[in-house]
Amino acid sequence: MLAVEEPLEIRLDQATISLTMRTPGDDFELAAGFLFAEDLIAGGEDILSIGRPADGNPNVVEVRRTPEAGVNHPPARRNFLMTSACGVCGKASIEDLERNACPALAPDHLRVDSNVIRRLPDRLRAGQAVFQSTGGQHAAALFDFDGELQGMREDVGRHNAVDKLIGAAILNRQTPLSRRMLLVSGRASFELVQKALMASIPLLAAVGAPSSLAVATAEKAGMTLIGFLRNDRFNVYSGAGRVTVSENHT
Repeated sequence: MLAVEEPLEIRLDQATISLTMRTPGDDFELAAGFLFAEDLIAGGEDILSIGRPADGNPNVVEVRRTPEAGVNHPPARRNFLMTSACGVCGKASIEDLERNACPALAPDHLRVDSNVIRRLPDRLRAGQAVFQSTGGQHAAALFDFDGELQGMREDVGRHNAVDKLIGAAILNRQTPLSRRMLLVSGRASFELVQKALMASIPLLAAVGAPSSLAVATAEKAGMTLIGFLRNDRFNVYSGAGRVTVSENHT
């Protein structure tokens, strides 16, 4: 069994904005999440319509924004091709990256028990149907602060999995996600921290390592960033105040 990888062209207001490699499925969610992360829409209310083109091409998604969204979120100049592993490589310049700044989180009093965090990877793996059959998929999942699974998506691209997950919340009018935790199956890069912050997610956990820029960005924005969440252990790199330690662990 092999993980499927095919191109997806995302058109915004009749113009091609991106060509990305992805696993087919949840394409509308992927498009919505991608546009949201790029600050081209502020939420589901900015989407007038989303669907396939007139010829029914399954590898194209067309999004039309409301007139107000088009004025408030003008499209940026972008490179055309993005790979499934790509994050900021679609940016046309360093200036584009700097303009799409990560917002700071509002102060909160959220707390999560360390034992709840330790159980998250098992709950993620239990829902990874495609990964179990192919071994070739990344996963992203949303949990509440009691550790209950709220949604999960898989894709050959880790950025795509996050875009699909956040895009589903956007289309269901569930953003901001200010009372949710995000778990990703790979490492925590700057791009994933940025996507989580755009959705107001206060805690991001990764099975793998974080990058230096991911830690610096999370710390500046007030996000709790956790890495190496596996084998009943994890490291807290920023925002440790949201994590409470159970009596039976140190």
